[in-house]
Amino acid sequence: MILDSEILQTQDSRYRATLINSLAGVKQAFLIGSKSSTGHSNLAIFNSLIHIGANPPLWGFMCRPDTVKRDTLQNILDTGEYSFNFVLHTDAEKAHQTSAKYAEEESEFAAVGFGEQCYEGFSAPFVSEAPIKIGMKFEEKIDIAVNGTILVIGSISFIDIDEKLIAPDGFVHLDQAELLSCSGLDAYYETRLIHRLSYAKTDKWPSKL
Repeated sequence: MILDSEILQTQDSRYRATLINSLAGVKQAFLIGSKSSTGHSNLAIFNSLIHIGANPPLWGFMCRPDTVKRDTLQNILDTGEYSFNFVLHTDAEKAHQTSAKYAEEESEFAAVGFGEQCYEGFSAPFVSEAPIKIGMKFEEKIDIAVNGTILVIGSISFIDIDEKLIAPDGFVHLDQAELLSCSGLDAYYETRLIHRLSYAKTDKWPSKL
């Protein structure tokens, strides 16, 4: 079966969106916590986490075009701070529900049943149930001309994580945190580690760590 660009354009728009979204594969599910300039808390699920660099520690995520109001994006631009909250796989339904279009003044934390946690000196709220919480500082907004989407880049201000999840070499065992992963807009998975492999070299086949 060959689906070229011309065939794809003839497909129903929802079918095409579901196909392309899910084809991109399983990715980390995370909730972005933010607060408006007027003090309203916001929480929304995303699955477009991008590692930009480790020194300085930079992560990015993708936003849809801002042709309509995007509370998460606007809050980040207004306040400069936001949170990444990894999700327990048992909280999939609550996390998914944050994608509903709640009014700006209605907190998704309260609407779906997540606890709201704050850290002193940091304006954005966190999900109290999240096993890994990351405070982010906004650094750069990059407009993608080809389709109007937006890449938001931030630096990691701090990480709240159980030290038992971190191996001696710094590797984070996400599988041990029972985290949620997702594909497309509505499919959710549990995270499971198969194995780690040694650094690849031309004269030696990789071995299991």
